[in-house]
Amino acid sequence: MRLNHLGLPVRDAGRSERFYATYFGFDPATARRYDDGTVIVRDAEGFDLALHAVDEVGRPPEFLHFGFRAPAPDEVRALLARLEADGFEIIERDDEPAYVAFKVLDPDGHRVEAYWEP
Repeated sequence: MRLNHLGLPVRDAGRSERFYATYFGFDPATARRYDDGTVIVRDAEGFDLALHAVDEVGRPPEFLHFGFRAPAPDEVRALLARLEADGFEIIERDDEPAYVAFKVLDPDGHRVEAYWEP
C-alpha cells in the first residue's frame, strides 16, 4: 500500500485548489466537486487532495506538515523563489549539499514542505 489521499479543511476550496495547482502540480481538470463543499483534485501521479470547506481552520500542531519531494535541488530553489515572489510566508528553509528544503504556509496555514535529498 501507499498513501494516496490527503484531506484538508480549508476556508475557500477554490482558492486552495488554485494554490495547489499553481505550485504543486494538481490538475484543476480533475477536480470533482461535492454538495458538502469538498473539492477533490488529483496530481499526475494519482494522488488525491480533498479540500473540504469549513468556516474556520484551527491552528495545527507545530510539527504537522506534509511534503513534496522534488527530483533536483534546483527545482526546490525555483519553487521557493516563485512562492516568495508571490508573497507566501516561508517558515523554514535549508540549503545543504545533501538536503534542500523549505516549508511554506498555504492559504489556510497548513505547513507544506518541498524538499530534495539524494
